[in-house]
Amino acid sequence: MNPIHASARDGHITDHRSSAPHGGPVSRRTVLRAAGAAGLAAASAGASWAQGAAASWPTKPVTLVVPFPAGGGTDAFARPLSAQFAKALGKPLIIDNRGGAGGTVGASFAAKATPDGYTLFMGGTHHVIAPSMYPKLDYDIEKDFVPLALLANVPQVLVVNPRVVKATTMAQLLEQIKANPGRMNYASAGSGSSHHLAGELFKIQTGTFITHIPYRGAGPALQDLISGNVDMLFDGLGSSAAHIKGGRIRALMVSGNRRNPAFPDVPCAAEVGLPDYTVTTWYGLWAPKGTPADIQARIVEEVRKLGTADELKAIWAGNGAEFGGMTQQQFGAFVGSEVKRWAQVVKTSGAKLE
Repeated sequence: MNPIHASARDGHITDHRSSAPHGGPVSRRTVLRAAGAAGLAAASAGASWAQGAAASWPTKPVTLVVPFPAGGGTDAFARPLSAQFAKALGKPLIIDNRGGAGGTVGASFAAKATPDGYTLFMGGTHHVIAPSMYPKLDYDIEKDFVPLALLANVPQVLVVNPRVVKATTMAQLLEQIKANPGRMNYASAGSGSSHHLAGELFKIQTGTFITHIPYRGAGPALQDLISGNVDMLFDGLGSSAAHIKGGRIRALMVSGNRRNPAFPDVPCAAEVGLPDYTVTTWYGLWAPKGTPADIQARIVEEVRKLGTADELKAIWAGNGAEFGGMTQQQFGAFVGSEVKRWAQVVKTSGAKLE
């Protein structure tokens, strides 16, 4: 079969296999018009498919990567979210706990997942600190993920084991620390975690020295505190709340300049002489970069609905937390500002990996 021959001189394309309806050459304009129409049809079909995919999401279970072991602060919010997700959307939200290296192991895994809306990542404060603590991360929280929603904002709380630390007020604790420099210790969810940096900030502002003991997540750190193996922990109120109420640990201070409604008897940092000690543990939801915009929007909307449900509102309030309150764009800007903020704390404190 003869190929199509084109002449640049006359601006026509002559096809020896066929001809125009009246036997003349087929004009270049006619060919381009046909190609353009075909392209528009294909684009329209692609857009329709994408909209259909977003409308039907999820058609199968969704994996939520939680970058810490079970039992920590992230879990305290991830598991209720998972339960309500399944009830509302009819598909399970499967929690995949992947702890290690201050939450960076799980983040690295999630960053490389297929960007189809079926793998999500629940991280938080730890992941905006990590760029300043881990110089060789194989992912970038701002470039390799799409920020979706702020899920919970929780004040940090300083908790002690009442059997090990007899202090019942911050003044008594500071007196004990200063009388025994370096002999008292604090646990954290790992080097570079918000727990670690909260402790370092505390040391800077109180002029004290306490020894840092890192764990592979807040869950193991909290269990060792309850067991009496460590003295204190700077924790997100969400994971400590039930243990404070049960009397297994004692809260001496919540960060910031106001008391938390869930624990009205616990003084805030400003009340105990630390007006600049403002540390919150927040948790957010991300998707791998490349996740279709339509599916992003669907996830954001569904999470917003879940956050207004009475069940989650009650759980969040019981953990001393607030749900969301940011648009997708605002959350992205917040993440960027937090990366810069914690970089300064790391520089000032000289905090290093241990």
